[in-house]
Amino acid sequence: MNLLRTALLLCLAVLLAGCASMDGDDRGSIPIPQKLMQEMAAKGMSPDDPIMVRIYKQESELEVWKRTRSGRYALLKTYPLCRWSGKLGPKTREGDRQAPEGFYTITRGQLNPRSQYYLSFNLGYPNELEEALGYTGSALMVHGACTSAGCYAMTNDGVGEVYALAREALAAGQPGFQVQSLPFRMTPANMAEHRANPNMPYWRNLKEGTDLFAVTRVPPNVSACGGRYRFTSGTQPAQPMADPLAPCPLPVADAALMAATNKQMQDEQSIAVLAAARPPANATYIDGGMHMSFRDILRRSGPQKLAAMTSGGKIPVSEPNAALADPYKGAEQHYEEGDTAN
Repeated sequence: MNLLRTALLLCLAVLLAGCASMDGDDRGSIPIPQKLMQEMAAKGMSPDDPIMVRIYKQESELEVWKRTRSGRYALLKTYPLCRWSGKLGPKTREGDRQAPEGFYTITRGQLNPRSQYYLSFNLGYPNELEEALGYTGSALMVHGACTSAGCYAMTNDGVGEVYALAREALAAGQPGFQVQSLPFRMTPANMAEHRANPNMPYWRNLKEGTDLFAVTRVPPNVSACGGRYRFTSGTQPAQPMADPLAPCPLPVADAALMAATNKQMQDEQSIAVLAAARPPANATYIDGGMHMSFRDILRRSGPQKLAAMTSGGKIPVSEPNAALADPYKGAEQHYEEGDTAN
């Protein structure tokens, strides 16, 4: 009897420690693949180092950045997105099928190891700015499979890697990692191409944050005022979020902000030159997009084959005809200076 009691207590201790589950479902504890561990080591990164995630709708890609021994972040890996829904532009209301665009912070409580789409993390939409603006919606995720109704969907393998990287960084003490969810890579070429889009003022505000990251390689501090995002250098202490609709205080100039402002001025000159040379984009999304590699599979082999590749056939591909109508062809790739140097 004592032996049985001891065994039961040991089993309970293991379960409470999170090392096992009653039903044997250990998706949430899958290890970082060895190959990715080797890539991290080669770039001066460890599993414990903080991460940052960037999502690009138009290119249907998700990037994981990680802090290196230098204290600056470098690009670790780029993953293709299998599905996102809606159009380019922010999400503003429940049911609009829009995948969110903005700056979000992901904490441990937002990781979901029991997602119906394999693994997932909640973006935290609406954030404080979006809530102040009256935007509505909930449960907007990055998850596995190839289906979306306002989420960003990856393959099960892809989200498994991102989940493991996030889990280890958060377990090592990172309080939350930043997700920059963007309409496209914020380059002069893309800004010029989409200059006629009514969301351009909002996108210029998002670009302020990505420009600050470009010159510091540290995720910016994010707050809000005047109904827009306010960014300060992540190398400086973070400022508490004030009333997102209150007037903005005068900016405190520092070297990082001055460098970001110089970058913006140079980019504006490039945007003007590019805009003078070609008309604005006239591309229309029926319902979201899909990375061109998955579109090729969908076109050649059909949705059942793609579902088998992305979720083991458990989850069907959402709106496959709309995915094939994605106007982004991927003929050109535009990167911020330094993004591919690491």
